[in-house]
Amino acid sequence: MKNRATADAEKASAIAQPQQLFLPGLDELRRAMPNHIARSSLFAPVARGAKAIHRESILVTRKDAVIKFWGEQLDESQADVWMQIMYEATTRPLGEPVPICRARFLRAIGRQTGNYEYAWLHRTMKALSFAMLVIEVTNDGKPKMHVGTTKALHMLDGFDYDEVRKSYTVRVDPRWRYLYENREFSFIDWEQRLRIRPGQDMAKTLQRLVATSDETVQRFRLEWLKQKMQYRSPMRKFRCSLTAAMDELERVEIIAGGHITLSTKGFEQAVWTRLRPDSHRGSVPFASG
Repeated sequence: MKNRATADAEKASAIAQPQQLFLPGLDELRRAMPNHIARSSLFAPVARGAKAIHRESILVTRKDAVIKFWGEQLDESQADVWMQIMYEATTRPLGEPVPICRARFLRAIGRQTGNYEYAWLHRTMKALSFAMLVIEVTNDGKPKMHVGTTKALHMLDGFDYDEVRKSYTVRVDPRWRYLYENREFSFIDWEQRLRIRPGQDMAKTLQRLVATSDETVQRFRLEWLKQKMQYRSPMRKFRCSLTAAMDELERVEIIAGGHITLSTKGFEQAVWTRLRPDSHRGSVPFASG
């Protein structure tokens, strides 16, 4: 059935008949992330150092999706890398090589250039290439989309590094376009994201979550947020960190009035008002093979 959009089964025809996919409003000041990815715990504000290794772990997300994950837990700095790669992939059909100058790339995501940063970027390229997903989405309980069930879907389909030119060539699986279809993606204001202070990765996570909803007043249960962010410390510490993250989002003018309160059912929730972004500026193609 066509409405099931079983991506694995349609991959061959998608490659044989290249399609041009547009993300209206995408420009140099915005990045885009599929809502199902942005809402999940795939990227989380985890501490630096040793990370959990997932083996068919079911990620925290909404009830309309089941996302299974294999790989190293990914953090918000790696989310920056992935969003920038997907942005640069708009210049050519997905699946075709995308050239990346590592120094320019690091500056584009707000980082310095130097041996430490170059080594960090290389480790991230490896982590993204290894990271594997199976995504199953339903609509009113009926299957809507399956990606990765018959052929692994990686965050990156692979990369090559040219030691002489100091540049990468990355490849993006054409099936990622299924995650962006039907406008099921969020715009991330890049200027605001780069203004978020170092050490405020939780604010970056919240920025992505805020962008997935058009509601002006947004409410999220604290217990769910804690699980989504893979926060292992006690709830009292999480409240403090969450309050600081909401304050940071207010500073960069993404939300207003962020606070923690009790719902009518008696559970703790974070509440804020989403500040409306500027009107969309033009569009650029998001190409797919």
